[in-house]
Amino acid sequence: MTQIDPPFLIGVDGGGTGCRVAVATPDGRILAEATGGPANVSTDCAAAIDNILTATREAVAQAGLDLSHMSRAVAHLGLAGYTAPEWGPRVQAGLPFAKSVVTEDTTTTLVGAVGAQDCYLIALGTGTIVGRQRAGVQTCIGGWGYQVSDQASGAWLGHGVLEQTLLVVDGITPASPLSQQMLDRFGGGTGIVQFSLKARPGDFATLAPDVVQAATKGDSIGRALMTRGADYLTRALIALDHQPDDHLCLTGGVGPHYAAYLPETQTAHLIAAKGRALDGAIALALRAAHEGSHP
Repeated sequence: MTQIDPPFLIGVDGGGTGCRVAVATPDGRILAEATGGPANVSTDCAAAIDNILTATREAVAQAGLDLSHMSRAVAHLGLAGYTAPEWGPRVQAGLPFAKSVVTEDTTTTLVGAVGAQDCYLIALGTGTIVGRQRAGVQTCIGGWGYQVSDQASGAWLGHGVLEQTLLVVDGITPASPLSQQMLDRFGGGTGIVQFSLKARPGDFATLAPDVVQAATKGDSIGRALMTRGADYLTRALIALDHQPDDHLCLTGGVGPHYAAYLPETQTAHLIAAKGRALDGAIALALRAAHEGSHP
């Protein structure tokens, strides 16, 4: 096995709403970052690869580096929708880098947030990550994709508020300021249905901030959704054998907002994230470069 000597490293945090790409020096110092379109490989693998490459070229250019050297770079990509190992070769085949390591976004998120520390993690953005790192071994549950999983996530909250709003229209659920806000935004129940027919997880997730904000103001629908999400997260931590003295990190655009809804036995030792999933991707790209490749 020989060590690779790349001109630069590439880290990718590929989410359902958008991707983030960082370009770093061979020793891991980030030079530039760029954002791009969605990178959920289960939703649309070809589009995910195209969005990643577009953002990568932008980051490389911003760093003042030669685009032709991308073929010698080492990359680590943590991608949403990576639900089975066969996604790795499919993504790698569309990338021009000398070495590309593809994993689920859980891996990069954990490394970025807690480094090598033993810790539990709840990372909620468009999707859901619930995991544990113990003695360097990562164990994660859920995250099977929005259609059948991703409870408590931004997409789940967005879908939930529209579902509840239609129940208000039908006279089943009492109205609230949040439901009226949704009706005004989409032009009534029909507008909600039309939106839902074309919406992807990232589109639903754009409604999550409205839910979070409404819940903090006591809105009945907003609080009910946050409480339901917290119930899932509580049960997920129990399934991972979380104990009251274990550390827990809440991260992502939605994750920290659940702190007030989780039991004190699970939030007694909250810690702040050390870094982002993008930082974790660069750290893992550096590791991949040091591990080298077979000649």
